[in-house]
Amino acid sequence: MEAALQGAAERLLHLVLNSGQHLWHNRPGVEVAGTWRPATNKRRTPEANKVSPGLFVPAAEELYSNLVEIYSLDPELMAHFASYALVETDWRDLKVASAALMLVQPRHGQPVRDEDGSVAFYEDDFRAIGEAMILHYEKGSTRMFTPKMVLRVANFLETPEIALLNRAAGFADPGGRKPPMGRYKRAATQWLETREQNLPLLEGLVAAGYKETIKQLARKIGYRPQSEHFFELLGWEQKQAAEGHRTVGLGELQLRKQARFEGLDEEAICRRIEEEKLSFKDAVGRLPAGMTLTPAIMAALLPTLSDRDLRIMTPTLESLGLLADDEIRLRWERAIQTADDQRALNIARNVRSRELKEQLETAADNAARKAVSETIGDDEMQVMFLIDKSGSMENAIDNSKEALSRVLAGFPPDQLHIATFDTTGRVLKLKAPTRTGVKHALEGIQAGGGTLYSSALQAFERYPVRIPAGSRLIVIAVGDEAGESGVLFAETFSRCGYHPSAIGLIVSTATGWGRGSTVREAAMALRVPYSEVAVEQFDDPYQVPRVLKAMLDAPVLAGGLTSGWLERVLATPLLTKPA
Repeated sequence: MEAALQGAAERLLHLVLNSGQHLWHNRPGVEVAGTWRPATNKRRTPEANKVSPGLFVPAAEELYSNLVEIYSLDPELMAHFASYALVETDWRDLKVASAALMLVQPRHGQPVRDEDGSVAFYEDDFRAIGEAMILHYEKGSTRMFTPKMVLRVANFLETPEIALLNRAAGFADPGGRKPPMGRYKRAATQWLETREQNLPLLEGLVAAGYKETIKQLARKIGYRPQSEHFFELLGWEQKQAAEGHRTVGLGELQLRKQARFEGLDEEAICRRIEEEKLSFKDAVGRLPAGMTLTPAIMAALLPTLSDRDLRIMTPTLESLGLLADDEIRLRWERAIQTADDQRALNIARNVRSRELKEQLETAADNAARKAVSETIGDDEMQVMFLIDKSGSMENAIDNSKEALSRVLAGFPPDQLHIATFDTTGRVLKLKAPTRTGVKHALEGIQAGGGTLYSSALQAFERYPVRIPAGSRLIVIAVGDEAGESGVLFAETFSRCGYHPSAIGLIVSTATGWGRGSTVREAAMALRVPYSEVAVEQFDDPYQVPRVLKAMLDAPVLAGGLTSGWLERVLATPLLTKPA
């Protein structure tokens, strides 16, 4: 692999492993060391640190600058990654940022000329990939751009800090006053045209609660509908422009306005919900003043809720007593079994029932197992976790325990090996392959003693842990790397008969302590790929499956540094615009 691609690939892997911050927040927050935190009465910070709802600019700048750097090193890799991000991930913020970049980057199919001025060939049109990301449609898929995402691309590009990055990268005139938007307007216009020409699509979006978002999008790009039906579906009354040039939507419109439920009793409201197939958001917004959500109204809304909605609304279902209904309980249980993130752990904090808490925690375990299973498949893989519990880990060990409780339950017990170490190592065995089992195994660990990574390997050798012939070994260390020399650690691998295919590090450091380089140096000495992720990334329930997939898709050294994950990115077909 070319050196430039190696640099871009390393940055790409680092981005996936360490860019878990959400870009948009719907509530007020505060900025703490460049990180968004919810604003609470307990958290008193200076006025300058307060953050309004919307785009959190520091996180957006960090993510976008990384994407721009990858593009500058290898535009084709970035084009494949943008295509991969859309069709292979559920990471919406990444999709928005990647689409924004592809829409404005300079490769747009321009002619390349010979010395005599004739056209030799045409440059790749990577802006078409940005358009294709917005326009991609697959019935029933959750990986398409929602109306909110389409609008967010514009908001993202209009942000002054992002516009500055685009100008600095040479994507626009450095002296320009307006933010570079590239082909955004064309893509958004075609997105709206497609839905106006296929009214059931537009009706579905309105029913899902996107009416106001679509209005904002139409205003943003100055969209000119072809028919008054567009305005009628959105309940959007029109007036003649000052210049008098408007011709559509000025007649008698049969507006579909969402009248409030004033004067209706509970039974009538439920009937309206069922007849009009109203979404949760629409129905709740139309309840009469003084009326709260009732069990009957919630039950009427259940058919419109996705599995994800049901998981998120578990505390509401519990408080309304609806989970006592056998049919509703069965559907809820099916919904939590489909979880592909660990948000259930956050939801579990807001329910009262011990049984529900346990089921939600099991759903989080299942999400981790799914991520591991999708990555490993039928591959013969063994995974070693080496957990540093030396004195330098004091105050950091608890963070390591919480992260590991979210991660380790995802592995098949016969493929997972865990050891703690200071100057001596000890192999841990789980009583159960669950988050509870992991927490039980780790709860007695206290920080103290010196640091010798090799002692964990020696403990595995004594146990004994044997890696079957033909199996790949992935080693993931957890700690601050402040141990023996990396060369000594690498030699211990060989003496113990372990031959890792890749080494990863979950970085966990205590306040006031620095970090060493033992693990990185060992990976260099063994000539195996190395990756690292900050332990804080495991606080994000959406990031855990992403990190597991990227770290476990073990790179191998075969004539050059390659990676199964990277190969899949490069093998992703470049997106093309729909006809």
